[in-house]
Amino acid sequence: MPTVSMTVNGKQVSADIPPNTLLVTFIRENLRLTGTHVGCDTSQCGACVVHVNGNSAKSCTMLAVQAEGAEITTIEGLSNHGGDLHPMQKSFQENHGLQCGFCTTGMIMSAIDLVKKQDNLDDASIRKGLEGNICRCTGYQNIVKSVKAAAQEMEG
Repeated sequence: MPTVSMTVNGKQVSADIPPNTLLVTFIRENLRLTGTHVGCDTSQCGACVVHVNGNSAKSCTMLAVQAEGAEITTIEGLSNHGGDLHPMQKSFQENHGLQCGFCTTGMIMSAIDLVKKQDNLDDASIRKGLEGNICRCTGYQNIVKSVKAAAQEMEG
């Protein structure tokens, strides 16, 4: 079995794993970081989004060995060690951008990447930027509101 090494949430990790292990499986089962969800196994829902070297990626479509040497951030790695929430996490909480919570982690990870890459986000550009994430509960209005509020804080 190959050995895979990467940095996850600022911590160096290494493990011997089967070569066909998905990154989402490695994160959830080997590292026990269960905030990254498995929703559809076909890259349609976005519940598994993490940051790989600073860019959002659907971890259900990536093998763990492809992340060799990479810097991975999961939802658990967003808040600082003192427990303060990332502005996007806080905004989702304050603006009711979640209901059941299943899509929330992937939605937050995608939204952070969107805010980093695009200035002057309006409702339409937020909706377009989050097309790869499915929420079956909220109707998206409060998600859009959450992203807009967090974007102002992150940019300001």
